Amino acid sequence: MASTELSKSSNAPVPRTHDLFEAMRDDMNRVFERFESGWSRWPSLFTRGNGDMAIVPQLDVREDDKTITVEAELPGVAEKDISVTLNNGTLRIKGEKKHEREEKKGSYYLAERSFGSFERSLRLPDTIDEGKLDARFEQGVLKITAPKRPEAIKAEKKIEIKKA
Repeated sequence: MASTELSKSSNAPVPRTHDLFEAMRDDMNRVFERFESGWSRWPSLFTRGNGDMAIVPQLDVREDDKTITVEAELPGVAEKDISVTLNNGTLRIKGEKKHEREEKKGSYYLAERSFGSFERSLRLPDTIDEGKLDARFEQGVLKITAPKRPEAIKAEKKIEIKKA
């Protein structure tokens, strides 16, 4: 049974429960809610929004002195179902996920089909060399490398700070 702390004073705090098992149950409910709605750190194409499942690829964008690298996690998507385009500085990744499963064993028959399309766009800076973009797809990860133009790769210039 839960014990409750009550005070006879009119300024008493709202009753709080001190039941260890109730606190543990609340924590476990929060953990299972995360499983139902998806862990943001786990790679998945499917994300829940407004109660509906939507396909949203996760993107990682990194920049160094010479390149900009974009990686999109596309588990379960075939390479032939992916399109990468660059138009007016906007990189667009489009695709479609198709999944069919059919199983006949003994007295049961199972048939599942799911599909959906996705699109992500990303504005690239003017410093990239649009003619040298490279896209590779391996083990469910699309990696796009955008080298910078030679004039954009310059040595760091130190700027003198003057006293006011």
